[in-house]
Amino acid sequence: MSRADGLVLAAGSAASADFDLVVTPESAGWGYSSLRVLTLAVGGGREIETDRDEMFVVPLQGSVEVTLGAETFLLAGRPNVFAGPTDVAYLPIDSTVRLQSAEGGRFALAGARTSSRLPFRYGPRAEVPVELRGAGRCSRQVRNFGTVEAFDTGAVIACEVITPGGNWSSYPAHKHDQASATESELEEIYYFEIADGPNAEPGFGYHRTSSSPAGEIDILAEVHDRDTVLVPYGWHGPCMAAPGFDMYYLNVMAGPAEQRAWLISDHPDHAWVRASWADQPVDPRLLADTPAEKEND
Repeated sequence: MSRADGLVLAAGSAASADFDLVVTPESAGWGYSSLRVLTLAVGGGREIETDRDEMFVVPLQGSVEVTLGAETFLLAGRPNVFAGPTDVAYLPIDSTVRLQSAEGGRFALAGARTSSRLPFRYGPRAEVPVELRGAGRCSRQVRNFGTVEAFDTGAVIACEVITPGGNWSSYPAHKHDQASATESELEEIYYFEIADGPNAEPGFGYHRTSSSPAGEIDILAEVHDRDTVLVPYGWHGPCMAAPGFDMYYLNVMAGPAEQRAWLISDHPDHAWVRASWADQPVDPRLLADTPAEKEND
């Protein structure tokens, strides 16, 4: 039987007393990837115990001071996730960290279970690598604040993706569920935010995950603002932004390999799509605040 139950989390369905969203290795039924989202009121604060998980603090909306011991980083953040990349803070395992927000806001804690203890660090917005992937209706913007080349961590790999309304991303469908010389074994979390329409109509999109040799799975889910999809294995993609509604998602990945890497295999039925991008322009909606060159990864 294909697995689907418990992998699509509607907004609010995985909340706790302290968090708007809680995904842990235990709640997901896997070994490594985690994500929490919290809201702080104006002037509000929260202590975070990282325990066995390293974490990135990712401002989704608003600014926050992040304090560990005698060191504090101010994350200036942004008004919303569509307003460009954000600065982040890296939290080590086994730490007690204070988040304090003068203006209030919402903040993601993108994490992974690891035994590596690395320093408390600040990742400035200006140093976040921003790339354009695909072309035509497969154009999207990727903000690589926590990818392998961009930031050193024990296990967690994280990035943000902006998909303009009407476009497809996480495409061609691909997988990373079996360790090999060309593929990593990684669990993945998709946390979505969907922009409203011009008259405040609630936005929506779709996410697809299908079976691979690693296991049976069958998800074709309509996703709305602040929904989450878990991908334990399988071919995943596309993520489709409905016309008129821009899509954001935060990807969080981790796995058992000692060497942190993000290696994927394209679905054999879809891999040809990459070659079709060579003769297509990048969606001009993405050119205002990203480099003009096109990435076909």
